[in-house]
Amino acid sequence: MGRKTVVEYRVYDGSDALARAAAEHFLETAQAAIRARGRARIAISGGNTPKRTFELLANPQEPFLKTMPWAQIELYWVDERCVPPDHPDSNYRMTREAMLSKVPLKPEQVFRIEGEFEPEAAASRYETTIRAQFRLEGAEAPRFDVLALGMGDDGHTASLFPHTEGLHELSRIAIANHVPQQKETWRVTLTWPVIVEASDVFFLIGGKDKADPLHRVFGGPYDPETLPSQLIQPKSAKLLLLLDRDAAALLPPTNGAGVGRLEVER
Repeated sequence: MGRKTVVEYRVYDGSDALARAAAEHFLETAQAAIRARGRARIAISGGNTPKRTFELLANPQEPFLKTMPWAQIELYWVDERCVPPDHPDSNYRMTREAMLSKVPLKPEQVFRIEGEFEPEAAASRYETTIRAQFRLEGAEAPRFDVLALGMGDDGHTASLFPHTEGLHELSRIAIANHVPQQKETWRVTLTWPVIVEASDVFFLIGGKDKADPLHRVFGGPYDPETLPSQLIQPKSAKLLLLLDRDAAALLPPTNGAGVGRLEVER
């Protein structure tokens, strides 16, 4: 008998509604974590859909800027390209321009992956930072309060790409992963055993090119070497997907409220 994961997917009309749903989820999960533990440790991913979400969170015309409990948040990244923080491809730079430069997060609340260092050094420095912030001992793993993921059209998530060595790492918190199918060839990423420890894990996915990989990840045979997103089976046994209609096109129909549910056993 394998592990069963309850997958809830919520489907929205268009990128704006999808980004707003993600902003609301960040707000709700952060507030819940702070009520329970006094702080919210959030790990984020890059991409166009998260960028829209970050812009909403920082927009003074929206409620999130005033209602988000910024003073009690610690912000981390799921993965990063091995580039300097001002590089156009940097996930940190995107987040800084979309949100960090406009919200009351202090530098000591923000823990970026230092992609300007050699890949192994960047991964080691990030793991050391996480161990210190979470006060980890020995083989303890960090537990983020909320962790946001994307999914590539090849089924990858974080910087865990098909047929790469990083898929097999079980003991590290952060690693340098060689990705020959990407032009930059190296990335730094949290490992999947760390990702699945998070209290709340959700995928934020939009676009027609994601419909087929989504269908294969959640409805096809288990082949995480080819579809790394299948490794994301949270310890909580719950996984949330926030999707637009294009991405959700090949999943079973939702109910009248735009919510569907799958039980996936691996």
